[in-house]
Amino acid sequence: MRFGQLVLGPAGCGKSSYCAAMVKHCETVGRKAHVINLDPAAEHFDYQPIVDIRELIDFNEAMEDEDLKYGPNGALVYCMEQFLDNLDWLQDKIEEGSEDYILFDVPGQIELFTHFNVMARLAQFLTNTLDFRLCGIFLLDSQFITDTAKFLSGSFVSLSTMVNMEIPFLNLLSKTDLLTDQQRKDVDAFFEFTAPEILESDQFLNSEWAKKYRQLSQAIASLLDEYSLVKFLPFNIVEEDLMNDALILIDDVIQWAEEQDVKTHDLDGNDD
Repeated sequence: MRFGQLVLGPAGCGKSSYCAAMVKHCETVGRKAHVINLDPAAEHFDYQPIVDIRELIDFNEAMEDEDLKYGPNGALVYCMEQFLDNLDWLQDKIEEGSEDYILFDVPGQIELFTHFNVMARLAQFLTNTLDFRLCGIFLLDSQFITDTAKFLSGSFVSLSTMVNMEIPFLNLLSKTDLLTDQQRKDVDAFFEFTAPEILESDQFLNSEWAKKYRQLSQAIASLLDEYSLVKFLPFNIVEEDLMNDALILIDDVIQWAEEQDVKTHDLDGNDD
């Protein structure tokens, strides 16, 4: 049995920083965690991956191929589809080692986990073929959701991802340490939210211009309440308490503690 976190979220939300910080936090509490980089367009990160997709696929070659003629987004989708056709490579790499707790750092192109089935197929492979207990981690940059419209947009991206992936999820509002005092007050309302309350308190959505769209906005927002899946936790990588809270929740989701060997001590033993 292996355990893993599939770290998802839009570009720039802090996925690689999260992976690096979580590995260090695990070391602090006496655990071992490792990272696999699955972003072929990654240039640098603050961790040493045990497996790197760039050994298999060259993103720049896909971009420069005169026959393909892909832009950055098309090239990334092409690379990930090629990766899915070679999952035996990933299987061999994982089975070569003895690591049983792995974070998967994936690309930030949201189409890969909201519209295409790329990440859903990867999750199925990890759980069904490689026997991983997997938790999806969805990061959303708190600096960019300080108004209702942006928060609802981010929440729907998260909901779409959760429905598409069909694995347990933990949603985190990242980089809360970078918020101003006013932004913190604005974001606080989003941690324990109900869609009707948020709409009622939003000045723009209650303006004369937006009044004619109010029913449409309410109908859209009500989906979040009906599914009742999307809840965010405050998070940043510089506060150990928040790191620990996230890890405890993840452990509970994937039942990590239940699979650990019971540590015993011989009380009658002789220390000599």
